[in-house]
Amino acid sequence: MSAVLELLLSLALLALQASPCRGACVEVDSNTEAVANEAFTLGCISCKMRGEVPATAYVEWFFKASDADNFTNLYSYVKGKPAISDPRFFDRLKWNGSNHTEDLQDGSIVILNVTFNDTGTYKCIFKRTLKYSNFEFQTSSNKTVVVKVVPKFTRGLASILSEVMMYVSIVGLQVWLVIEMVYCYRKISAAGEEALRESAAEYLAVAPESKDPVAGVQVAE
Repeated sequence: MSAVLELLLSLALLALQASPCRGACVEVDSNTEAVANEAFTLGCISCKMRGEVPATAYVEWFFKASDADNFTNLYSYVKGKPAISDPRFFDRLKWNGSNHTEDLQDGSIVILNVTFNDTGTYKCIFKRTLKYSNFEFQTSSNKTVVVKVVPKFTRGLASILSEVMMYVSIVGLQVWLVIEMVYCYRKISAAGEEALRESAAEYLAVAPESKDPVAGVQVAE
């Protein structure tokens, strides 16, 4: 059983040496179809590429109506303080991004009680300052979301296919995990049997040598 014990000990050491996992940042595109008289989330995620570097960031949103030519200031979130700039959205915007930190990575907002006049183009601008030991470096990124307001939510073919693929991926992952577990079990079991055979062979090889050499000799009278 020595081989099995060595394998288990190695796995335990790897688990102890593994560093704790940190939450990952994934940039996901925003939804684009809003339903009238309901809430709608404008997604805007800008992941920081250098996770080990301290940083601060703030977010600005701009809006251009479907019948307008230029963008106007809509919303800003600076040092934990939200501000609504467009009177058409007073009391209808709510922060839905990163909380309790100045190192923002999620700048999403929620439009409450959506109206058909909210149809148009929204632009989110992330302005981030990376703070190195000897200097600071400023970066900027922006995302554009074209929103269409509809009276009732309709699921498109792409949405249905995405959901089907998600379930297929989940089932495939579970099957793969089962196969891996069976493989590992068989490998450990085979290692244990091999260790037992080696131990038995060693015992049989040592046993004759440990016998009393005079046990089979007759004493001459």
